Amino acid sequence: MRVYTLSHPTGPAALVQVERPIPEPARGQVLVRMKAASLNYRDLLVAEGRYGRAELPRDLVPLSDGAGEVVAVGEAVTRVAVGDRVAGLFMQGWLAGALAPEYAGTALGGVIDGVLADYVLFDQHGLVRLPDHLSYAQGATLPCAAVTAWHALFASARPLTAGQQVLLLGTGGVSMFALQFARAAGAQIILTSSSDAKLARAQALGAHATINYRTHPEWQDEVLRLTGGLGVDHVVEVGGAGTLQRSVRATRPGGAVHLIGVLSAGDFNPIAVMQRGLVLDGIFVGSREMFEAMNRLLAAQRLEPLIDRIFAFDEAAAAYRYLAAQEHIGKVVISLES
Repeated sequence: MRVYTLSHPTGPAALVQVERPIPEPARGQVLVRMKAASLNYRDLLVAEGRYGRAELPRDLVPLSDGAGEVVAVGEAVTRVAVGDRVAGLFMQGWLAGALAPEYAGTALGGVIDGVLADYVLFDQHGLVRLPDHLSYAQGATLPCAAVTAWHALFASARPLTAGQQVLLLGTGGVSMFALQFARAAGAQIILTSSSDAKLARAQALGAHATINYRTHPEWQDEVLRLTGGLGVDHVVEVGGAGTLQRSVRATRPGGAVHLIGVLSAGDFNPIAVMQRGLVLDGIFVGSREMFEAMNRLLAAQRLEPLIDRIFAFDEAAAAYRYLAAQEHIGKVVISLES
């Protein structure tokens, strides 16, 4: 079978395609014929050796997000059957409840081998079934970005309710899933980007107001203007240095700022958080329980993930470079179907 590994941390050039035997499932394991995988910003950091504090395993199989068909099961497997269409959990050990430190050691494509291979072995508990209306490419976008957005909006300390206002930063995978989920919940959505073309696309997808942060560098003031001086109820904060303070300023008293991804707080001053009773909520993907709850919404409303571009398996390095260029809206996918 075809497998990609990361030979050394030099970015997309570190990807090496090799051949390995197809593994056989042991007791409790499931063999999945992968059909598609998707990229996250984290995958760029892994390829460059900039993810986490510990050194990553050599010849790591990259990517956390993938979907495929169950083709064989080991003894005592009861959760899935041959022929099921499935996706793997980002953290194979996080099934329900709060995040525990030991779950980080079960993250695909970082600490343990990921999904950029023709066949992948999973523990039966590390899989969820895909909604019937989604393709494999669409299903491959769900494990990280979609579950993260769901966690922030519906499974966090202050869940989103109908009629509230949500601020989204940018048009990457998490933000686009958050746009779809917030719209389905009846929320009002404000979205920022530096691209007028991307803003127009976001409005077509359901954003109620948009802000070009190059035109409005003090974009938090524009958020306040759009909300009558009150601010939004939720911010899905995926930005970097300098955005957190602005996000806090754009949030109404009692609101929540959901911190996602590899952030730099810059010279963050927590006084505004304390004075206005805000919640700063750290979000690190989510559990199987959250994944399955999200899938019920996707199925009920037949929501379809936004895919910007699909690359062939042999074009994996090009897919990495395309993601790094940040010209995409939504998700970048690699197809493993022949």
